[in-house]
Amino acid sequence: MPEPIDSTERATTPFGAESTAQEVLEGIDLSGKSMIVTGASSGVGVEIARALAGAGAEVTLAVRNTNAGERVASDITQTTGNPSLHVAPLDLADQSSVAALVTSWEGPLDALINNAGIMDLPELMHTPEGWEMQFATNHLGHFALAMGLHGALAEAASRSGPSECARIVSVSSSGHGASPVVFEDINFGRREYDPSRAYGQSKTANALFAVGVTQRWASEGILANSLMPGGIWTNLQRHWDPEVLEGMKEMTADSDDRSINKTPERGAATSVLLAASPLVEGIGGRYFEDCNEAEVVPEIADGVHGVRDYALDPAAADQLWEESLRLLRK
Repeated sequence: MPEPIDSTERATTPFGAESTAQEVLEGIDLSGKSMIVTGASSGVGVEIARALAGAGAEVTLAVRNTNAGERVASDITQTTGNPSLHVAPLDLADQSSVAALVTSWEGPLDALINNAGIMDLPELMHTPEGWEMQFATNHLGHFALAMGLHGALAEAASRSGPSECARIVSVSSSGHGASPVVFEDINFGRREYDPSRAYGQSKTANALFAVGVTQRWASEGILANSLMPGGIWTNLQRHWDPEVLEGMKEMTADSDDRSINKTPERGAATSVLLAASPLVEGIGGRYFEDCNEAEVVPEIADGVHGVRDYALDPAAADQLWEESLRLLRK
């Protein structure tokens, strides 16, 4: 097996855009590890859970639709032979639902994969607390979940010893290039609502959260990284205009860029790498794409590759952390 990455270097691995989640975890034994995957009832989340279970992990599918989750869990058990699949209800836009999952959790947690998300809501929507829906679902719900499970993550880290950390995987997107977090008006109270900018700031928040976790919790053996899974056609694009969606599919159908038109199995590869591969042990606060650390770019010109500097800014990560705590206390 290749050696782990030097934490001072740009993180590169033998894997790439065409790697599947199963290939990334080949030869890795996750027996005795406990993991949560949010949004694991469809799309990429299913394949993240399947790969982790296939490597022997005990996996909890945290999902809004528990009936769909139970069907997925049954299918994963059949395909992997692993019976240790659980389903837990989770609506990330509902803080009482997040709190219920936290309260019900028992024991250590080796990895939290924050995969669930919504994208490009056509109209401005707010939660009962007044939070813009994409920011509330994609960031605040996952932030509250991680805060509530902090003790379980720390327990897993202490159990594993100093050479192995508990991990948080924060699924971001190249869509973060549409907007930094606009702290002066996160909830679009004073500016015109734009679906892609709202999505963009929520995905920037996902990347900044990984920076913030590493800043605050690395000393406890908890690290986090964020990622762009790649271009994958899933239910995430359900709010797009059907003609626009079909046009995008046709436009990219013959592309030579292997980072787009990924299957869910390939789209899950970077998430499972960050959740469980020893190749990235000790790495935190970084943004990955295609199983390798992304380059910082001035703009995401092709809509897919690279990470903006504002999504990795330690000062912005600190500001987001404090603002998130403030919002949750209100």
